[in-house]
Amino acid sequence: MLEISPGKVAQVAVMGRELYRAEGELRAFIDRMDEDEQAELVAIMWIGRGSFDSDDLAEAIATARAEATTPCADYLIGTPHLSDHLENGLDALGISASDIEDELM
Repeated sequence: MLEISPGKVAQVAVMGRELYRAEGELRAFIDRMDEDEQAELVAIMWIGRGSFDSDDLAEAIATARAEATTPCADYLIGTPHLSDHLENGLDALGISASDIEDELM
């Protein structure tokens, strides 16, 4: 289903909550992802904020690829409530964000 691991998505959500001290680390983490993972990360965030329905994951990924005009890290870090949207997106896809985040802590 997804190329990006739920653990990576949860890691971005955790780092997003600590943006004031971890922005550089978060940027580097996102920049190391390949284009497919970055597109999926954006799509999950869009699903979490309600721009797409979870049934439209493939469309959201295709749109993320087609509309990628700025670096992914810049786009995501500039998105208000990034962590909440990623967690909601994972949950909408049937993946427990809180369970994964608990494992990261």
